[in-house]
Amino acid sequence: MKSGFLSKLNHPVMLAPLAGISSLPFRLINRRFGCEYAFVEMINARSLSYENKKTAELLQTAPEDRPLGVQLVGSEIDYIKQAIDKLEKYPHDILDFNAACPQKKIVSKGDGAGLLRTPRKLQLLLKAIVGYSRMPVTVKLRLGWNSGTAAADIAAYAADSGVSALFVHGRTAAQGYSGTVDYEAIGKIKKKVSVPVIASGDILSPTLAKKMFDETGCDGILVARGALGNPWIFREIMAMLKDGKIPPRPTVNEIAETMIEHFRLCQGCFNEQGSVVRFRKFYVWYTRGLRGTKVLRAQVMRAQTVKDMFEGIELFRDKAQYNT
Repeated sequence: MKSGFLSKLNHPVMLAPLAGISSLPFRLINRRFGCEYAFVEMINARSLSYENKKTAELLQTAPEDRPLGVQLVGSEIDYIKQAIDKLEKYPHDILDFNAACPQKKIVSKGDGAGLLRTPRKLQLLLKAIVGYSRMPVTVKLRLGWNSGTAAADIAAYAADSGVSALFVHGRTAAQGYSGTVDYEAIGKIKKKVSVPVIASGDILSPTLAKKMFDETGCDGILVARGALGNPWIFREIMAMLKDGKIPPRPTVNEIAETMIEHFRLCQGCFNEQGSVVRFRKFYVWYTRGLRGTKVLRAQVMRAQTVKDMFEGIELFRDKAQYNT
């Protein structure tokens, strides 16, 4: 089933909101390798309602950064409504509500996955958001608080609120990001609700992406950790879904050129120190699994200047090799 924003996409493979990661440069570099739909990182509704400067920076975008989703987290409807009002001046195409984040600092306030303990309260909250927002509203869920036995019922309550789609992570809140994804539970949700279901969890390769589609019947997938230092995953997934073949992995030179492009995007958004510090972790992710890079990663983690970072990338180009 396709409806709303899904019907406008060439392929239903999207980039998840990742805390501390999903800045504009990260979204743009993934879009250049086939990602159509992306999200800014999760925004706290209360912070946005206060027009917190750091929160506003998270919403930085560009004309080529579309379609774009904004994900809010919170549980107080007054602050959520104020946040929705503030969002009117920021270009975006969909409003996603987070009822999935398992972080202690989030759930301790009754936000994020904490709302899964009270599915009826979540349903009422979603109804209020849907009624207030001018944008289509979706919701991100997990399978439950500490058990997936009621996952389909929780999803049905959420779907009945009027949301346009469900994003479903195939783990419970208690699991965090450990353990295995429950494909069967996602499949039961898909059969129970009439709105599109976009599945997530361990989509780390084209093979696992196809497995998610095949075993759940989902309408789309949300790529998260699989895109870290690996924007090529989008073109690889689409090739796998189209003809069952995965393109060759990028050469070391192609990786280096992509790193340069990504780092330059960071320079365009942040000051020198900010761009270097933010890119350090991406350097680590881009160079994973290649011989000759361990020493380089340790060196780049101490990089302070743009010159230091470019030198680190060139050393990677010269020294890195695929394991044979």
